[in-house]
Amino acid sequence: MSGRARVTLFAFLATLLTSWSLASLVESAGWLLQAALLLAVQSGVGAAARRIPLARALTVAAQVVVSLLVLALLFAGKGESTGDGPMAYLVGDFAALFRRGVQDVAEFAIPAPLTDGIRLLLLSGVLLVGLLVDLLAVTLRTAAAAGLPLLALYSVAAGLSAGTGAHGAWFSFLLAGGGYLLLLLAEGRDRLAQWGRVFGGAPPGRVSAASGYGGGGSGQATAPVRTGRRIGAVALGIALTVPAALPSLGGGLLTGQGEAEGGGSGTGGTISAVNPLVSLQGSLNATDNRVVLKYRTDSPQLGEQYLRILALDEFNGVKWEASGRTLTDVPEQLPAPPGLSPQIRQNATEVRTNVSAADSYAQRYLPMPYPATSVDIPGKWRFEPAGRTLVGDQLGKDRFQNVQGAVYTVRSLLLRPTAAQLQAAPEARQEIRDEYTKLPDNLPPVVAETARQVTKGAKDDYARAVRLQDWFAVGGGFRYDTKVASGTGPQAIARFLADKEGFCIHFAFSMAAMSRSLGIPARVAVGFTPGEKQSDGTVNVTMRDAHAWPELYFEGVGWTRFEPTPRQGITLPDYSRSERPAAQPSAPAPLPSQSSAQPSAAPSKADDCPPELARLGECGKKAPESGAGGKDDGVSVGAVLAWTGGVLVLLGLPLLPLLWRSRVRARRLAAGAVLPAWEELGDAAWDVGIAPDGALSPRRAADRLVRLGPLEQDAAAAVYRVAGAVERVLYARPGAVGEAVYEGLAADVLVARAALLERAGRWGRLRALLLPRSGVRVRWAVAGRCSAAAAGVRDRLARVGARLGALGQKLRLPLRGRG
Repeated sequence: MSGRARVTLFAFLATLLTSWSLASLVESAGWLLQAALLLAVQSGVGAAARRIPLARALTVAAQVVVSLLVLALLFAGKGESTGDGPMAYLVGDFAALFRRGVQDVAEFAIPAPLTDGIRLLLLSGVLLVGLLVDLLAVTLRTAAAAGLPLLALYSVAAGLSAGTGAHGAWFSFLLAGGGYLLLLLAEGRDRLAQWGRVFGGAPPGRVSAASGYGGGGSGQATAPVRTGRRIGAVALGIALTVPAALPSLGGGLLTGQGEAEGGGSGTGGTISAVNPLVSLQGSLNATDNRVVLKYRTDSPQLGEQYLRILALDEFNGVKWEASGRTLTDVPEQLPAPPGLSPQIRQNATEVRTNVSAADSYAQRYLPMPYPATSVDIPGKWRFEPAGRTLVGDQLGKDRFQNVQGAVYTVRSLLLRPTAAQLQAAPEARQEIRDEYTKLPDNLPPVVAETARQVTKGAKDDYARAVRLQDWFAVGGGFRYDTKVASGTGPQAIARFLADKEGFCIHFAFSMAAMSRSLGIPARVAVGFTPGEKQSDGTVNVTMRDAHAWPELYFEGVGWTRFEPTPRQGITLPDYSRSERPAAQPSAPAPLPSQSSAQPSAAPSKADDCPPELARLGECGKKAPESGAGGKDDGVSVGAVLAWTGGVLVLLGLPLLPLLWRSRVRARRLAAGAVLPAWEELGDAAWDVGIAPDGALSPRRAADRLVRLGPLEQDAAAAVYRVAGAVERVLYARPGAVGEAVYEGLAADVLVARAALLERAGRWGRLRALLLPRSGVRVRWAVAGRCSAAAAGVRDRLARVGARLGALGQKLRLPLRGRG
């Protein structure tokens, strides 16, 4: 196998091994076999094109065309093409399938089912990375740069991975790192085969000054392949240990992965289902306001009949999400709601609700009133006790139980706490406060400051909650608008408080965060408002009834709904009405009309907004830095110092070889001796690519350096002066060489080095300064010391063994009386 073919093979393997890190993102790993076949075809086309040979641009073009054709054949008929002909298929069918894949990625939590759209995205991404790796490593012959697309692929997978655990993360990292090291090794062997054997140690005891090896080495030949392996191993070790040393970067692989959305632990399994937040804004803006649920209830207060899906109880600084919790079997009688006292329970009314879900509604979380006491539903469901949520269990390899077409009955409690009871509620339990008052360190100070200003003068948590609700819904000047980007990060909350326009997500998230800043346990509930009652007594719940609201915890009552959203059709709970008459919002924004355009799949419509920022809601108007909220900056001093230290460490690592060479050069030239100066001149030539040759005399070595430099008159004369001084030191009679021979040698070495760097070009100079080839001396020195230490240990052990043997001979008793 030729060297280039070997590099092609290992570029294919490196991409495929790195692609394994994507396996945890979906439920089935069957797409990896397809990715391997497609990568093999793409690499084979590239190898054939280079064998012809074709130009580099034509080689890449051939790989792209063949990869697109193979993808087209693989996904034929799976899109929604409306035209005829191959162009309509490629443009329409592929575009529709890509859009479907993007929607699936947005809807499903990790691990997601392997839909056709998601499979297309995975295969396309792997093929793109494989094309870049093949281009850099084989076509352009720069295998080191091929690590960048591999790193990008692994980083995306590691960032999205949903709690695969430390073992899975270790295995994926080792596969990706091992593939990259194999690629570097293959390229190194190919280059070595083209150069010939130019690296080698001098015979023991005979070190030429022209060789540049110096004394003290072991004299053994040093293969760059072994050096590359050791450097790669050191690089992997740094990649593993640096994240652990920098707290701001997280624990990295040494501490395992954090729990992602829907993650958790325990033998009961954890939530992994459709995220209802993703489609909430789209539901509110939908032009086809279809019915998703129908129900009939005996509740005396239909306005309180909210159908709750799940609670988002964790705010990590980027978004609110449901923390991973253990699931259990659904009990016949659900446990008592947390925090509910017997007095409130005694005054509650048990409500029976019969629900029928539409065939088009495929949510895996079960909508039901809160707090439910029992659920009668066919199918395979699991219960999450903390959020009192039912979630569909896995039915097969790629199938999950969902509410689609289900008919079920829910018994729930209609709680009627009074304002006096909420006002007299004791302080929440410590475990509740610890978990539900957590806030990220990067939350802007404007959030807590605004909460304190709004609730100034309130004497208890209930009064503060009512003040916050009324400020959002009535007196704060907020406007309801479903077209605002649905950002959930801390900056989005600060911007919402400044712009004062948004929809239920913004109001619920902001009130929950502000409540937590005041020490009130809070979370966000997602579900549906009560819907619209029909003439036959049933109630229709449509897509536009999708809603989010904050739930605050009061001991004795439990989780209690508040309504900060100034939206038509929403009434404030009786217990949350302020003592003074609260007027309805003066001019709430109307709901979107039927003629409104279908929203884009992206969270933001701004053309100049990158998708990465749009997903976090970081686009739009910039929050003012002055005014009621103060500065919009929540970064703590500790985080700044940690990040600064981490950046300095990362920036300092590439400069270590430069600092080492500068120190060695200064020490050699300051000594005023001829041989160290000659050794420095040899290393300066080695750094720019002129490898040392120990078989040459000083004069022949100088001729070779001047020729390969190539050096002009002044620099050449400086090299010859240094070589002449070496000859006189090595071959003159002892005492015949005076001190004058040492004058000016340091200046001559620096002149020759400057000329060599100037002739090397820009990239050659950068390589010589940042990655000097003579840096291999460090490895030689370490190896020599290790060998000497090992030899010393062996000698000591041999001496100890000899002494023990002699002692044994002395203590051996004579054998007598044996016959």
